[in-house]
Amino acid sequence: MDDTIQYYTKHAEQLAAQYDSLDFEQVHQDWLEELPRDGIALDVGAGSGRDARYLASKGLTVYAVEPAHGIREQAQRYATSPNIHWIDDSLPELAHVQRQATKFDLILLSAVWMHIAPSQRQRAFRKLSSLLKPNGKMVVSLRHGASPDGRTMHPVDADELKQYAQQQGLSYKLLERRDDKLERPDVYWQTVILRLPDDGTGAFPLLRNIVINDSKASTYKVALLRTLLRIAEGHPGAVIERTAKHVALPMGLVALYWLKLYKPLLDTFNMQQGGSRGLGFVKENGWQTLTRFNANDFYIGRCILDQGEAQNLHRTLKDIASTIKNMPAKYITLPGTNEGVFEVELKRTNAPKHGLMLDYEYLKSLGIFYVPISIWDVLANYSVWIEPALVNEWVTLMEGYNRSHPNAYSKVDYLNALRWENPERSTRQVRDRVAALADVDCCWSGSHLNKSAYAVDHAFPFARWPNNDLWNLLPTKTAINAAKSDKLPTRQRLLHSKDYILNWWQRAWQDNSREFFTKANLALPDLAPANTNFEDVFAALTVQRDRIKQLQQLQDW
Repeated sequence: MDDTIQYYTKHAEQLAAQYDSLDFEQVHQDWLEELPRDGIALDVGAGSGRDARYLASKGLTVYAVEPAHGIREQAQRYATSPNIHWIDDSLPELAHVQRQATKFDLILLSAVWMHIAPSQRQRAFRKLSSLLKPNGKMVVSLRHGASPDGRTMHPVDADELKQYAQQQGLSYKLLERRDDKLERPDVYWQTVILRLPDDGTGAFPLLRNIVINDSKASTYKVALLRTLLRIAEGHPGAVIERTAKHVALPMGLVALYWLKLYKPLLDTFNMQQGGSRGLGFVKENGWQTLTRFNANDFYIGRCILDQGEAQNLHRTLKDIASTIKNMPAKYITLPGTNEGVFEVELKRTNAPKHGLMLDYEYLKSLGIFYVPISIWDVLANYSVWIEPALVNEWVTLMEGYNRSHPNAYSKVDYLNALRWENPERSTRQVRDRVAALADVDCCWSGSHLNKSAYAVDHAFPFARWPNNDLWNLLPTKTAINAAKSDKLPTRQRLLHSKDYILNWWQRAWQDNSREFFTKANLALPDLAPANTNFEDVFAALTVQRDRIKQLQQLQDW
């Protein structure tokens, strides 16, 4: 396929003119009624950008994938809509698209499938189907006819797609054959429409079984699921590896979120698990040394300089990691089997000799936690419905443990202790930087700020996506902040303000870049752990904006 990609680059101008000689409606008239009214589309093999431009004009956010840099660069000069996000990627891997951590309402492959070698098609189809939202559609136009030039074109067969659809649980619809719009007598087309039924993965029933039906001698199983849910929702950038089967997470991050969930409970109650042994991760030289801290003291990017404190936290996280491996991860199994749902690999580590920083490298040093891809996607996309079920089951378990106690706590007590402690909504660091800099401009308008009367805005509204990282905090005019309120900036507004935001980040955090990038690289999708590029953070911010819009349907600003 590399020769074909080179052909598209070499003949970019000629091919783009050919594609653009036809309108979207002419080429795709047989499935126009299937077009989503809104949402996110993936245009694989976007070519001249003709289809991407049309989809964006209809209100869709479009991720346009094109591996041939010549035609992609030409298309980008014309496809200037802020709703089009260009990606250099290719089938069968689509590795860069996978790292966007986004699901799509529409996936379009127009005149692409014949370029995929038959030996790679099943894999490519599996990748594509994994990117569909429940009820999302994949539209594949099949070109029949020999290649007239240097491009490699393999024979295609609609029945092949039907077979793949059955394997992946997609519905299949074949439209009527149509003639070639360029009037080539030896070429004709077929369109296949595939749809993913609402949660075709089986992950919802499995989660429901674990939460509601599975036997539980402790709160560990629901705690682990809630820990993973919190990571999936807030830290898409924490994924070490994503395959067709699983995502791999830093074990230290799983342990850290477990700590953050249990800390309010143990600070409030003398909690037992149902037996008399207590909680296995609560040890005198680990957890018990952290009693003076609260849950929000343990945050990603925190630098601990005191050796004793660093060693205490290190021992606690190791104890938690061991408990998770030997208890809930071991006993959460597929229904009717002894086959575990999760896998854990712990690593031998030494206590820090000086301090430690809760960054990617440290969190990964404790080991790897593997989550099935179907479970991960459901936790990431449907947390708003899953978390209440987890909390309710957790409360029920604790009520059962303490029902016979003469001073039993009430359900309200448990619910209060299980309320997720969002990060402190503090803007002190930003205000300190504004005071220290000679002059500062508004990150949304670019106009000069009055240092005695300005606001610090959360780019993504804190009330709906609680994140207090430095990249999400932007100094702005008070009136603009009031107008924005809890709305989500549109992609167009973000791109309009790009230079203002980048200028603020570079001036404010260049001297504190380690904390800035540590938090950004774990919170935002498709960033390398060692990334130190502000432009890359902004690109990831726009992708995260699309994810939040998709999942929460916030009002646009």
